[in-house]
Amino acid sequence: MEFDIKTGVQGHETRMVEKKDTAKHFGSGLAEVYATPSMVALMEYTAFKSVEAYLPEGFSTVGIQINVQHKKASLPGSIISCISEVRKVDGKKIHFQITANDEQGEIGTAEHVRYIINSDDFMNKLSHKK
Repeated sequence: MEFDIKTGVQGHETRMVEKKDTAKHFGSGLAEVYATPSMVALMEYTAFKSVEAYLPEGFSTVGIQINVQHKKASLPGSIISCISEVRKVDGKKIHFQITANDEQGEIGTAEHVRYIINSDDFMNKLSHKK
């Protein structure tokens, strides 16, 4: 099956940093600053949402690789803006470049790969692992 996802497709999502998004809450540090796991989750969500409309019913994507740099800290109350762009499509693999910014500028970047799946088949295969 062929999928109609082209290079250049972009996604954009925005979130306000809450206490639940901090390193202290996640246990990944003691500082009450935007946690790397929170930033990665927003990056993956932005990429996922950007291609969702291009997939046939019953298909989705799962993240299979991410190389992230968290460059600057952001405090609770900061607005994080995330932009993803499809850089390459290789069969069922979709390669993204992602940037996250707060009001002061760039806070992180990532190269991310998502894989197109048939949702029912994917879950059926997992149910046999029990």
